[in-house]
Order: sequence, then C-alpha cells, then structure tokens
Amino acid sequence: MENDADLVIVGGGPCGLAAAVSALRAGLRPLVIESNVVVSTIASYPTYVRFFSTAEKLTIGGLPFVIATEKPTRRDALAYYRSVVTYFDIPLRQRDRVIAIEGRAGDFSVISRNADGEETRTKTGAVVIATGYFGSPNKLGVPGEDLPHVTHVYKEGHEAFLQDVVVVGGGNSAAEAALDLWRSGARVTLVHFGPTFDKKIKPWVLPDFTNRVKEGLIAARWGSRVKAIEPTHVVLDVGIGEDRLRADRVYVMTGFAPSLDLLRDSGVEIDSKTGIPRHDSQTLETSVPGIFIAGVVVAGYDANKVFIENGRYHGDRIVARLLGQRAPAEPKLSAELDT
Repeated sequence: MENDADLVIVGGGPCGLAAAVSALRAGLRPLVIESNVVVSTIASYPTYVRFFSTAEKLTIGGLPFVIATEKPTRRDALAYYRSVVTYFDIPLRQRDRVIAIEGRAGDFSVISRNADGEETRTKTGAVVIATGYFGSPNKLGVPGEDLPHVTHVYKEGHEAFLQDVVVVGGGNSAAEAALDLWRSGARVTLVHFGPTFDKKIKPWVLPDFTNRVKEGLIAARWGSRVKAIEPTHVVLDVGIGEDRLRADRVYVMTGFAPSLDLLRDSGVEIDSKTGIPRHDSQTLETSVPGIFIAGVVVAGYDANKVFIENGRYHGDRIVARLLGQRAPAEPKLSAELDT
C-alpha cells in the first residue's frame, strides 16, 4: 500500500519547516506533524524579544524576510514563518502529538494523538525528528516547583508590577528576565549557585545588570541554591545555613533540555553524557535507518551549537541522503539568537 507521505517531519519549528521545503523542492511528499502550533518555540519567547541574527539569516527556502528595522522581533518571526507555510503550501497537522514510530525504513507508521484523544497512523518512508528543546525545562527538583506562581518560561514583566520576585539562574535568560522585571516595576532578586554569571553571558547584558546591582535596584544572591519554594517565600541554602526570600512570583530560568524520549523509544541510541543521538554527521541519519534528526536535537544537551541559522540547512542534507546524492557542506555559523 502506498505511503501517506514520503517523509514525516515531527516538529513544526523553523528547522522542521525548512526540511519540508527541501523535500518539496526535491519532488518528495512531506508531512509536518506539530504537537502545538507552528513555530511554538518562538511563540513562547518573551513578548518583546528581538533576534540577534539578521532577518536574512533566518530565512527558509529563499523566501525574503522583509522587516523595517535591523533585527527582527518575535512578532516579525511569527508572521514570517506563517508565510513560509502558506507560500510553500507545506502539508501540516497542528496540535497532533507523535507518540510512537513503528516499522522500518520505507515502511514506517507514525502514530499521533490529537487534542481530542483520537489516534492517527501515518504511513511514511522516512521520519525526521525536529522536536527542539523548549518543551522540557531543566527543573530544580525541589519541593514547590510546581506551585502556580512558579514558571520556567518568561513572557514579560508587567504581571509582576510592584511585586517581590525571585529569578533563578545564571545565564542570559535569567539576566534579561531580571532586567525586564525591574524595568516593569518589580522588586527583583536573582539567585544563582555560582559566584557570578555563566561564561556565555552577552557582553552588552552584563554591564547593564552589574550597574543595576551596584545601584541597589536589583539584588543578587550568588553562591545560593534554592532548597524549596513556598507559596510566599523561596528557601535558600547559602552554605552556612538557610535564608528565606519573599517571593510573589518565581521565574526559574535554568534552560531546557532536548526531548529525546521519542528517539529513544524508536530504538535510536543516545549518548548518556552528551544527550546526542547516534547519527551520521553528514546525512543526519540516526542509528535506526530511515530516522533522521534536524535542528537543535542534533547537539544533544548543548543547545548553543545549533540555531535556526545553521539548522535550517539540515533538511538539504537529509533529502540528499534519501535521493542517494552527496550531502551538501554545512555552512559556518556566524551568529546566535538573542533570546
């Protein structure tokens, strides 16, 4: 029986969409299955975030990304990637979560479940896993982390106006959230277990934060670990005992890990230390023939190696493998995302 698609792409982020465009241009029949809404990771970014990459470096399939300013905003990107779907007429199923992959190369069954609980079995010759990492936060693993005033995703600071907030983390997301919360009128304390920020903090963010601390506008508690979160306070382990911080809202900005369960359940070997699925570095085919990876999942736990800027080319390499052609060279990464 003929397959429903030549290539099922699990994940409707920019890298998944780019893989679909590569397949369409090669005359293949792709289908993108997205558990949420298209480019849901970007939709989850802070409301007013601006990309560090230029619009040209975020394009897919040569479709121009036209903006009136130097760097695109979150809203610009959402509009652009919606236009990618409509312009290239990408076959797409949204709010349909893939729960299993069965079969073998040339004869896979991709099983998905929609919001109503209905299951669909899609026959395909190959599968690309482009599930990203945003849906699985690195949790603290402390009591109270699931309380309603605790969040692992930062949107904007208005909700914390005139409130006491604690920001947990030592990276860019934590620093930028703390600054935005302060500018929105919140009383902010940043907590991090290290003596200072992580090494990859953006050079223009660090002096802004440091100056606000010197002025007494933001408090920083270095060398402190969150021990527990209570409805009105955060309990800290400060090495020589405990301390308690008033907290109306808690923002746990400790990053995210790739979602590897689907790959692991499909038989793909995962390096326990790096989180990198075993794969051919040229073709991106995993240890299970016919199953490929694309986007940030290629880098395992190190999400700072793959961005839209270079992940958008993964589809070309996968399609080349499916067509028995030589994989094109990977372009050199020259910028990151300002997220």
